[in-house]
Amino acid sequence: MVKHGGLLKAAGVYYPCGSPGPARYGPPSAAGSLRPGYVHRVEGKDYTLWPFWVDTHVEPPFRRNRDGSVRDSNEKIVRLYPEVPDVLDRLHGLGVTIAAASRTGEIRGANQLLELFDLTKYFAHKEIYPGCKVTHFERLQQKSGIPYSEMIFFDDEKRNIIDVSKLGVTCIHVQSEMNLHTLTKGLETFAKS
Repeated sequence: MVKHGGLLKAAGVYYPCGSPGPARYGPPSAAGSLRPGYVHRVEGKDYTLWPFWVDTHVEPPFRRNRDGSVRDSNEKIVRLYPEVPDVLDRLHGLGVTIAAASRTGEIRGANQLLELFDLTKYFAHKEIYPGCKVTHFERLQQKSGIPYSEMIFFDDEKRNIIDVSKLGVTCIHVQSEMNLHTLTKGLETFAKS
């Protein structure tokens, strides 16, 4: 039995896989054989889960409006990238354990958005605080016991990709948004590593 195995990044996600790797069994759409795993998401929120920086482009606190929309304190509607729920549902349905991590200084706002978008149910671990992305990974590795070589990290910031890759993590630069195509490509890259 495989102890760990998985995938994902939603807005800067890193994804630890302890199994031979989901991509080794084909893309997520064909991955009925994907084994339970562990997915880390670092900087995986800003410009990975949603199209903004929580500490810069929107104004916490956030709230859910009567029409179901999520709004900031200036009544600006804030949204996830369209396929983020599908990516997280797919991973969760496959038994993948997902972690969220972010370097944002707006800790309360980031956690509030995860709650309002009903995403907290997907994240077994959260590392949300300012600092180096490497620190997030070190703490997640300590908590999970998953070797860096069995992790995959999706992120929008090249500097984070460079820093985290030095740990031996497979890193995927998300250039536009997290979606199923990006997930599949990331898993294919992980399978080749």
